[in-house]
Amino acid sequence: METKEYLYSRIQEIEDWEKDQKGLWFWEKIGRLPFKVLDKLTPAFIQEKIGVLVSEIGNYIQTGGKYLINEQAMIKKIQSSTKYEPIESIEDIRNIPLEDMIILSENLQKERVKFATLQGATTGIGGIFTLAIDIPLILGTALKTLQEIAIIHGYDPNDKQERVFIVKCLQFASADIVGKESILNELSALHQNKQSSENMLSQLKGWQEVFFTYRDQFGWKKLLQMVPIAGIIFGAFANKGMIQDIAETGTMLYRKRRIYEKLQDIKSDSI
Repeated sequence: METKEYLYSRIQEIEDWEKDQKGLWFWEKIGRLPFKVLDKLTPAFIQEKIGVLVSEIGNYIQTGGKYLINEQAMIKKIQSSTKYEPIESIEDIRNIPLEDMIILSENLQKERVKFATLQGATTGIGGIFTLAIDIPLILGTALKTLQEIAIIHGYDPNDKQERVFIVKCLQFASADIVGKESILNELSALHQNKQSSENMLSQLKGWQEVFFTYRDQFGWKKLLQMVPIAGIIFGAFANKGMIQDIAETGTMLYRKRRIYEKLQDIKSDSI
């Protein structure tokens, strides 16, 4: 079992990362275009495709829908990467060393970023027409990545409350400074057992909140992806950045949860 000192040092790393998230990078500020302008530039059928995300995210939270992954394959992958035994369920994964979780998360992030980059480049070939294909694909990649990160840290994405947390991670990755601060406060209350995941669900305020923050992340990047051929570069850049941010967010927020629970276990064992 890890020591309290080690776990607190990891908490400090995450809190430093959280502080860094409260400022927007210069290009991100530019990327948040006035969306009345963006709506005028975006053809109706693309807007319609983006609009489908509202119901799809809602369906994901309620049932998992087509986005739920096969956790058994992930369990086998984790088993082959750690010396901890036996691992027969997601619950068993909670007990593997934190260092193994960190390595698994880093490797997963590299894999998913590479995949998203290739996906963005491929769907950027046809410009505006293949962008309609890319939008649902990038959402699927994002949700799949976050579910895999959840399992790596011993949390079950089949649980509805866990899917709420996953959507919170999705929101955080694309939120502005105020939004990030709000989500961190909600999650901090969760760590301190001051609110339940059910309360977090009510704070989503409908799926449109998620939709608009997710669409913000597209910004000028997706607009430039509409240009045929040039869209290859912009598509690869946009998807790489989006999945990198989402994977990093999921990793840090899930790691923080797991560390707090490990600290709680140490406290319970000492009583």
